[in-house]
Amino acid sequence: MIATSLILLLVLIGISIPVGAALGVLGLILDPLYSMLPLTRAIGEVSWATSNEFLLVAIPLFVMLGEILLRSGLAEKMYNSMSLWLSWLPGGLMHANIGASALFAATSGSSVATAATVGTVALPQIQKKGYNEPLFLGSLAAGGTLGILIPPSINLIIYGVLTNTSVPRLYLAGIIPGLAMAGLFMLAILLACVARPQWGGQKISASWGERIASLVHLIPPLGIFLLVVGSIYAGVATPTEAAALGVAGALILAAFARRLTFAMLREVLEGTMKATAMIMLIVIGAAFLNFIMSATGLTSAITNTITGLDVSPMTMLLILVIFYLVLGCFMETLSMMITTIPIVTPIMLALGFDPVWLGIVIIILVEAALITPPVGLNLFVVQSLRKSGSMNDVMIGSLPFVVMLLLMVAVLAWLPDLALWLPRVFG
Repeated sequence: MIATSLILLLVLIGISIPVGAALGVLGLILDPLYSMLPLTRAIGEVSWATSNEFLLVAIPLFVMLGEILLRSGLAEKMYNSMSLWLSWLPGGLMHANIGASALFAATSGSSVATAATVGTVALPQIQKKGYNEPLFLGSLAAGGTLGILIPPSINLIIYGVLTNTSVPRLYLAGIIPGLAMAGLFMLAILLACVARPQWGGQKISASWGERIASLVHLIPPLGIFLLVVGSIYAGVATPTEAAALGVAGALILAAFARRLTFAMLREVLEGTMKATAMIMLIVIGAAFLNFIMSATGLTSAITNTITGLDVSPMTMLLILVIFYLVLGCFMETLSMMITTIPIVTPIMLALGFDPVWLGIVIIILVEAALITPPVGLNLFVVQSLRKSGSMNDVMIGSLPFVVMLLLMVAVLAWLPDLALWLPRVFG
């Protein structure tokens, strides 16, 4: 059953069926193969129960928040400000790519939105300043991954829904690892450009007056972050209500910037609807597949197989890392989370791992899947922004950052309080 399911899934994805549809089709195929009852009759109930979760309303709201910041030009001003503060380091604007991504991640909750927004602004600088193209592209793809770790994060909401884990505690747990991850990405750029100075492009000079004057452009994204995350921890709003507050705040900022027009709102709504439809198709398809897998005993078979290995918790963590790295080469991140977390989480919790800590580790492994070929979503996002060039450039440039993501997992295994300290103090 396990082998058949995996082969069928790889075949469906390999023939370019959209991932959400592939998950649903796999459920339809497995039903007559392994079930005595017509489980497909439950597809309506499963779809309704899955999409009726109140917490999921936050997803289109966070997508809309990112769209508003992009279309209003606030993201571009934020990037320019970060470039003035960070471009003195070896690697120049590549550090601004990471810094701007971290700041935008603290407002959008989406890796794709983060990579697309910062990439749109930054890409013209490669030729102008003479940067090493693969490393510059890799920094954009890697910076985008911060969108699902630094709160507010759509993927952390998904994990919380699937495992009944507190989303506010997950948000607290993601802050320090998210900032540490941004630091490790900048360290990778620093080491590469110290070893090969020609990769760092031309230096950008800026006076302290210009830097201080540019700080005004960092206030809007920081204000949105405080509004969203602060309202949650002040007990004023749930994560879904906080997302709505963030959208309202972004609309006010767009109005002050004189960019709030009907044309802009139409683009925002179109982008939000497309992204939300894609996400919800994956959520519903994966939920139906999980229902079929549970009803046919496939979930139990996988769980029993893994628990029967009788290995130590650290060995199981290593198996989990390898499992997600391999799976990330074939599956889109959201569908991978929804398909695997109901199976993986009970096994890891039975071995004594904390559910909040485990959520952060899984998100980091999913981040790695965003920048590992051939299905790394951020690789395609960055490549789609280019006018020419091979996809290989983006893939090669992302490799140092994959290493840093794996290093972060090792650090969290060694120092679990890196993720658990804030939830323990404020949770």
